[in-house]
Amino acid sequence: MTIITNVSGETDSTKLISPYGGKLVNLFDERPIDELRDYASRLHSVQLSDRQVCDLELMVTGAFSPLDRFMGQADHASVLHDLRLTNGYLFPISITLSVEPGRAIRLDQDIALRDSKNEPLAIMTVEEVYEWDLSAEARTMLCTDDPRHPLVAEMYRWGKLNISGPIQAIKLPRHYDFPDLRLTPEQTRKSLEALGHKNVIAFQTRNPLHRAHEELTKRAIQERDGVLLLHPAVGMTKPGDVDHYTRVRTYKAMAAGYYDSQRILLSLLPLAMRLAGPREALWHALIRRNYGANYMIIGRDHASPGLNSMGEPFYQPYEAQALVEKFSEEVGISVLAFSELVYMPDEDRYEELSKLSAKSRTLSLSGSQVREEYLHRGRTLPEWFTRPEVAEILEETHPPRHRQGVCVWFTGLSCAGKSTTAEILTELFLENGRQVTLLDGDVVRTHLSHGLGFSKEDRDVNIRRIGFVAAEIVRHGGAVICAAVSPYRATRNEVRNMVGDDHFIEVFVNTPLEVCEQRDTKGMYAKARRGEITNFTGISDVYEIPQDAELVLDAVEHTPEENALLVLDYLEHDGAIRKPRPRGTSPAFDVRRRVQ
Repeated sequence: MTIITNVSGETDSTKLISPYGGKLVNLFDERPIDELRDYASRLHSVQLSDRQVCDLELMVTGAFSPLDRFMGQADHASVLHDLRLTNGYLFPISITLSVEPGRAIRLDQDIALRDSKNEPLAIMTVEEVYEWDLSAEARTMLCTDDPRHPLVAEMYRWGKLNISGPIQAIKLPRHYDFPDLRLTPEQTRKSLEALGHKNVIAFQTRNPLHRAHEELTKRAIQERDGVLLLHPAVGMTKPGDVDHYTRVRTYKAMAAGYYDSQRILLSLLPLAMRLAGPREALWHALIRRNYGANYMIIGRDHASPGLNSMGEPFYQPYEAQALVEKFSEEVGISVLAFSELVYMPDEDRYEELSKLSAKSRTLSLSGSQVREEYLHRGRTLPEWFTRPEVAEILEETHPPRHRQGVCVWFTGLSCAGKSTTAEILTELFLENGRQVTLLDGDVVRTHLSHGLGFSKEDRDVNIRRIGFVAAEIVRHGGAVICAAVSPYRATRNEVRNMVGDDHFIEVFVNTPLEVCEQRDTKGMYAKARRGEITNFTGISDVYEIPQDAELVLDAVEHTPEENALLVLDYLEHDGAIRKPRPRGTSPAFDVRRRVQ
């Protein structure tokens, strides 16, 4: 772990560092809210995504200072290529408002910005409308256009145009959870000033707080004679992360029971993370400066989305810290390194690994070990690793693996054998005592997606609808089996992100096209070859083979029954099915995890 500390000149012993750019942006209009709401009701509206709502809230309250609008074309290009706004201030992440092309959006027009419940949040005067390039933006800002990156997968459904212009805020988004902890930058600064310490150490986290984090933050407080701003991101984080309700409960327990109340402030940050690694680390530092912090704790893999399609990290360890160091003088922030902390059982304490000899006996747990060896198996986390209150909260919300949600997603060409294998697997789930929902692509089109065609856009809508339903089932601890052609890799990865990588099992039914045509009793392939059906996958439209499926099934050499048993074996090994079903010896199949 690493601590970032301010290097700007110090004068007043209790005055907080100034906001980045000198003052906090405030986009609230002086006109009465009723007058603004009435005006907004007569305007064309743009309904914001959850990400855009998060961005708008932080922009309105000054957390993104000095940024005061969704970026115009010049700022957008400058940020991507130079990490700066056109006014010269550092800003490493593009904040844009994308819309679909249409006559409704015109230059010099006022529009209302609304949330998903159609509540008006702000009024924008459209001064710019410009195109953006998905692949170029992904490669520049994220250093990848791999659709396994959660933001890249999401970007495929953003509008093709960006709009920009001055914003007049009407109201902040309504949050009913933890209202006393949702402090704006101005409110946070006032609370920190009341504690009477100039040095403020911000801790960015999207994970529960464990003993190593506790030790690290307490050392930082002591060494810098400061106060900890425990500042978790509670907007959009990494798909599959512990939900923020659970996390905030653990933070409250830790703050109340294990910290000096005069040395900690817990405040929630409604941030939509980009998982942009190094750029995001610099962005987080700028944001925390606006909240009054002049130190920040950053991990070795800060804002990392995990592994790419080739099973390699998107960003290198400590790459994020290096970028912040590069701009430390300009931002007023420098990097003070702490090595990894490990537990020493013989001395009942934590110590930096770099200070220990190779002979020292140490203990540590990775995130995967916490999930797979403890939470998934119903085992209590050890007290040397986490406080009992935190362990109890995590156990309440993370039952054993066989009681957690799981989605098995069959993909492949039409007539590949997806539906038959899925139906057999459904019976095997029930035989093993686990209730399950089957979402077959053809059935869903009849009941949920009636009226959609077979254009790429309509196919993507259909798959996202299946993914949304599957994600809700999984979120509530249910099992769901989906069988759909789902030809586009980016959309499948988007569904994976909806469900959560730990709960999503992609099964590629790998049947050659010529075999699928032979099996086609409906004659669909023949009609497609005659041109009677357009956009038919495998004939007049592409099928993008999965690069990272958990399982690849050979539906030529093996029957649907054998393939269903193969998937069941995988689920038993994974823990999603609690115990093996009694049966004879299964045939040896070609099982490949994370197929390249």
